[in-house]
Amino acid sequence: MNLTTPTRFPSRSAVTLAHSYNYCQQITRTQAKNFYYGLKLLPQPRRAAMFAMYAYMRIVDDIADGQAGKSVADRHQALEVLTQNTREALAGRTGDESASIWPAFIDMTRRYNVPAYVFEEVIAGQRQDLQGPVFEDFEPLKQYCYRVAGVVGVGSIHVFGFQGGEETIELAVQRGIAFQLTNILRDLREDGQRGRIYLPRSELREAGVAEADLLAGKSSESFLKLMRRQIDRARAFYESSSPLESRIEPSSRPTLRAMTQIYRGLLEKISDTPQRVLRERVSLSPLSKLRIAWRAARSR
Repeated sequence: MNLTTPTRFPSRSAVTLAHSYNYCQQITRTQAKNFYYGLKLLPQPRRAAMFAMYAYMRIVDDIADGQAGKSVADRHQALEVLTQNTREALAGRTGDESASIWPAFIDMTRRYNVPAYVFEEVIAGQRQDLQGPVFEDFEPLKQYCYRVAGVVGVGSIHVFGFQGGEETIELAVQRGIAFQLTNILRDLREDGQRGRIYLPRSELREAGVAEADLLAGKSSESFLKLMRRQIDRARAFYESSSPLESRIEPSSRPTLRAMTQIYRGLLEKISDTPQRVLRERVSLSPLSKLRIAWRAARSR
């Protein structure tokens, strides 16, 4: 699904707020393989707002990764256009009259006071992706994870409702980083096929893993050592952000709990057989996700 093709959308005059929110829900239902199960547990209107947020993030991500045949220069230009349209929308004006997302996006950001920097940072993270990021050690990787996922956690808790101010915002950042570190391990093979390695180069050298072997999908004891380090780090971010649930509005806690358990479950599945990520995209079954969502809903 190319979410940035303008000819697919009605003109702004035909885009009602209800149509815009329905469009965002459709994107989330078809594209959010992990998040949708948790988001369905949110009460309205928070649920619709999170659909709008996800749809926006998906559009940004698709510019960097989903436009087959587009040059890097064209994708940078598309991100620049999206940046300008986003700023227009945050000011209450729909800059791109062809996109169905903007009425819901404007309503979501205004209703829940989502900070503008969330969207600026997410776009900055995708610009990094287009440049073929190379991280020598963990600190620049952490900054990248903050941009593409940590700030999504910040935007999410504004929609969820939270207390605790900056301390809670930092917990949301850590949870987002935990999710992104899990994604990086899950997508090791897919990213390698694109020539991308997100793991810190210094840690590859310390483990004795050659970049060429990683791109070729070669498993070894050195690879397992490298993966254990990455898994332990991701677990640490889940643990350090564990107080987050108690800071969230009670009606939103089942959603956060379900999303976290799905991603934590994915990490543990990778931990059971780390070399699987070299052969396939590791995932939880739809039934497993439904069970997690059901348990989270009952905890309400």
